[in-house]
Amino acid sequence: MKIFTVILLSIFTLFCNAQKDTDYLTKSEIENDLKILDGILKNQSSYQGLNGFDYRKDFDNYLDQLDGTKITKSGFGLFLSKTIGKIGDRHSYIKGYDLPETLYFPLSFAPFKGKVLVLEYDKANKEYAFWNSEFPYLKSINNIPLDQILPKIIPSEQLAPKSSYSLLAIRDLRDIETVFSILNINFNLPNTLPVTLTNENGIEKVVDIKLVSDENKAYLWDERFHKKNFFLREEQLNDIEIIQQFFTIKDNIGYIQIVDMLSIDDSPVFFEYLNDFMIKAKETDALIIDVRDNGGGTRDLIQELAGYFVDPNSVYVVNATRQRGKLPLNDELKKELHNRFLFSRDELDRREQNTVDKFMTSFEPMYNLDNDKFSEYYYYIFNGQKITKDKYHYDKPICILTNERSFSAASILVSTFKGLPNIKIVGVNTDGSSGNSQRFELPNSELRGKISTMVSFQKNGKILDGIGTAPDIKIERNLDQIFLKEDHQLNRLLEILRME
Repeated sequence: MKIFTVILLSIFTLFCNAQKDTDYLTKSEIENDLKILDGILKNQSSYQGLNGFDYRKDFDNYLDQLDGTKITKSGFGLFLSKTIGKIGDRHSYIKGYDLPETLYFPLSFAPFKGKVLVLEYDKANKEYAFWNSEFPYLKSINNIPLDQILPKIIPSEQLAPKSSYSLLAIRDLRDIETVFSILNINFNLPNTLPVTLTNENGIEKVVDIKLVSDENKAYLWDERFHKKNFFLREEQLNDIEIIQQFFTIKDNIGYIQIVDMLSIDDSPVFFEYLNDFMIKAKETDALIIDVRDNGGGTRDLIQELAGYFVDPNSVYVVNATRQRGKLPLNDELKKELHNRFLFSRDELDRREQNTVDKFMTSFEPMYNLDNDKFSEYYYYIFNGQKITKDKYHYDKPICILTNERSFSAASILVSTFKGLPNIKIVGVNTDGSSGNSQRFELPNSELRGKISTMVSFQKNGKILDGIGTAPDIKIERNLDQIFLKEDHQLNRLLEILRME
């Protein structure tokens, strides 16, 4: 009887899933959701319209094509992802829809010098290697050139900085069924797909690759997965044995790896250890702050480090923002800005105001925002007299090591410290973004989304979203780093510091 019941439940579950998979949205439901989203974008989004893209044209064209067409939730979700991605808001997204994901390449892919490496993972040695050493690069899939595939396969990231998008898109080629679905290539994937490989001389070789199911798919090429305790769980945030592994002194050079922009409330032990370490590091010859692959969080660590990096007699404006919202801003929005250490001119002391006034005489924002829609400027100030209390000024060379996955608050860290005395940015361009995000849900499709409500400017007047921050010293990965045989970027930086 129990077996019979289990069978019935299994059949019922499969039936429900099948029904769910074939659920369609009516044109009326889509119109209503688009109307709601239009109101959200029109009244709350800080980045819509700045780059010249008009999302309403996409909305209208989409609705014009709906007559007599059945639209799935996935189809609608993908359309919204593509549209939202054109706005230029790097914190925005649309979630809550599924795409096919049952067939994969048994191979990994990684970017290298403008090309796509085809890799295999050696689990025993925990290293990657060429899948085909004679023809290491990928040129096309199913006779479709990569330059027709890569620009389209991550709609929400399409306006990311070039290197950031390239890394993510190339890596995701592994999920080929999902990729083809996004490209709207509607055919049943065969057991094998032809791929064209090339060598350094451009000589080509066509190989048929058998696709595999989820349990046999290749490891995504992602350095984060191979770093010890990179993804901190909640119970690890105050585990001293784990935290101390992120701090080392070797050859009299201090090194701090920041894998997450932690808040002082969530991880007080990390901040305590950081301050203890900085006392030990006082006599070091140089200091490295590593924020590679850091996806963001809060600005608390920026403020804490600034207490050591900023001269006590100095005052700097390091970030200028304007908040979208009903004016004057309510207390809730002001609190959100204050939590990011952002304050209006009237909230600053006289010395800070003088610094702001001087800063604004040469500050040229890349966008002139509507004064009826945006607040006055809110500034992030490094005031040495305030933030250096109970700290000392570390006046030796400081290098901030960054890469194309340093995002959100991690990219703010890079941007705010860039150009300050003794500090150099090293690595590659960040995946900059800053926006004070708000979430929403559309009632008919039940799709969930997020948009930014703040425009954040770097000191040079450029926004972070889609631009990021360039390094002062560029160090890219070499093949051994891609293969996980060494950390070339860190080792090369250490060589540079030892020569100084």
